[in-house]
Amino acid sequence: MPIKIPRELPAKEILEEENIFVMDEQRADAQEIRPLSILILNLMPEKQKTETQLLRYLGNTPLQVRISFLRMASHESKTTNQNHLDTFYKTFEEVRDKTFDGMIITGSPVEHLSFTDVDYWEELQEIMDWTNDHVTSTLHICWGAQAALYHHYGIDKHPLPKKCFGIFEHDVLTPKERLVRGFDEVFLAPHSRYTTVSLEEIENHPELQLIAVSDDAGVFLLASKDGKHIMATGHLEYMANTLKEEYERDHARGIDTAMPENYYPNNDPEKQPKHRWKSHSSLLFSNWLNYYVYQETPYVWGEE
Repeated sequence: MPIKIPRELPAKEILEEENIFVMDEQRADAQEIRPLSILILNLMPEKQKTETQLLRYLGNTPLQVRISFLRMASHESKTTNQNHLDTFYKTFEEVRDKTFDGMIITGSPVEHLSFTDVDYWEELQEIMDWTNDHVTSTLHICWGAQAALYHHYGIDKHPLPKKCFGIFEHDVLTPKERLVRGFDEVFLAPHSRYTTVSLEEIENHPELQLIAVSDDAGVFLLASKDGKHIMATGHLEYMANTLKEEYERDHARGIDTAMPENYYPNNDPEKQPKHRWKSHSSLLFSNWLNYYVYQETPYVWGEE
């Protein structure tokens, strides 16, 4: 089934060229079906790239999904065209009285700051509190996952001695958990971050369940035991070239970032990276949409 997005969204043409099932609002409204309503809080600087990455996987399930995009009113984006934001994004004030079946909170390149020093932290805290009563399940990615752990569970992030950057193996700890149904016992996923969270603190928290970890990258997948909050500290939504683009961008800015680990064939940056985590990316998003959103959300909000 398709994702339902505005007809003019730039990602629509890209996704259609990739044979992703996309339906514009006019056609979807004519169907006798209630689509899942998913809100995406996009905190990434290159918003159009992130939109396309997420929509690829949200559009690859048997469920019809209506997408809405959210931006921070307390932060001015310097990397996304204002017309794009005005056309496709809403502010929290515009959605606070609505309910959503699911929500995604993305990462953000603000790891060097304490949470309280992020200029939109107060607004983000309000949004995260709001999700408890207005969203069935929220998927948090990378810094978004760390922000959720800090806000909801009091677990802070910690700096790493070097950037966790590359493709790493992960072990599934809870194979019967719905989020990893269909996963191999060991799977690959990208990471790109300077901070981490404590495995011990998560294991000892009574409300959290650890789902997948990496010997090299640490904690990766975890969830609240009620399924309201799903956290992924890496980036399964990334495409084959995303780490390459980040690596080249850092060097163009004079940042001496080490080459991403386990990424380039034969560690040769001249060779094209392979997309070796795509199937598990599809499984993660489809499992979340099905088991944590579709199977749990009320058909009509406010009714049991």
